[in-house]
Amino acid sequence: MKEFIPILGMLTGIIIPISVFVWLYLVDKNKHETMIKMAKNIDDPEEIKKLIRTLNSGDKPQTPLDYRRSGVITLFVGIGLFLFGVFFLGSIFQGVGALVATIGIGQIIAGYLYPRESEEISEAVEDFEERE
Repeated sequence: MKEFIPILGMLTGIIIPISVFVWLYLVDKNKHETMIKMAKNIDDPEEIKKLIRTLNSGDKPQTPLDYRRSGVITLFVGIGLFLFGVFFLGSIFQGVGALVATIGIGQIIAGYLYPRESEEISEAVEDFEERE
């Protein structure tokens, strides 16, 4: 029985991604089938376009990345890993935690260098133009 535990652990790394891909495929397939069925019953092309926009609006809208938010999250994950290494597992996790925390600090800095909102972009352009 003990020899099956590593095999199950390795299979988990394969089964989970495959199941996610299958799930995403089925969701998209059902969405497309629904659009086709509804489009067959509609004669006006404008209504079909409106239907497609409505169904696609359920998708997550494209928003700019907020580097500051993701940087703070990554920073604290790194701090947590570092502390986990300090108290439980040793220097390997301390190094990994420090690396992840440093990546988080870099993301926070990138958040201030690359503004996210249109107002911030406008302010950055105005500041740059004032310097010249």
